[in-house]
Amino acid sequence: MLDAILSPDWAGRYHSFDAAWADDEEMASMRNGSGDEYAVVFSTAGTYVRGFGHEAPTSPYGNDGEPWPGVIDDVPAVFRPFVEEPAFTDEHGVPVVTACLWRGAADDRRQHGVIGFPAGHADPDGATALFELLVERSPEAFRRFAEDGYEVPVDLGAVRDLYALRPLSRALVSALNPELTLADLAEDIAEIGCPAGTGPSARTGDRPVSG
Repeated sequence: MLDAILSPDWAGRYHSFDAAWADDEEMASMRNGSGDEYAVVFSTAGTYVRGFGHEAPTSPYGNDGEPWPGVIDDVPAVFRPFVEEPAFTDEHGVPVVTACLWRGAADDRRQHGVIGFPAGHADPDGATALFELLVERSPEAFRRFAEDGYEVPVDLGAVRDLYALRPLSRALVSALNPELTLADLAEDIAEIGCPAGTGPSARTGDRPVSG
């Protein structure tokens, strides 16, 4: 939702979320405009994570057009449809992936394949750079990212409100993007599934009504 407010034009956004990507499936995604991207699919089966670092030595395009050995070989059958999902493959059906994780509904942790990474690379599958904001999950980290990525000042208090899942309000949106209204965000709010309100501010003591 923060990205939607800071970048109303979807084509210029880094992060997106679709609460109804498919039946019983939600998807969070990132693309940085330089070829790096990830997708996190939440389903009744569990969670499937696909990342692609375009300069990573484990890229299929540096391995004769095939995914790097071990990256997707051990993906359980319940998640195989995501490996072959057209949105996650290229025009030749090759999975566009350098990093892959999954966690079944009954698992107690995320899992990955057994991979022999090429030597001499600090981030051989691109995962460190790709998932940085998923690891450092703080409003401060997002503000640093957004001020660099979107080249605008970002109100930390507003970021904290959204991280706390407080309903959107006119004042909260204006604190991040004075040129935007709640009405402008209606389509994004519905797609993301973000709670929205009608009150002036979640930080002034007023109580927006959740939508």
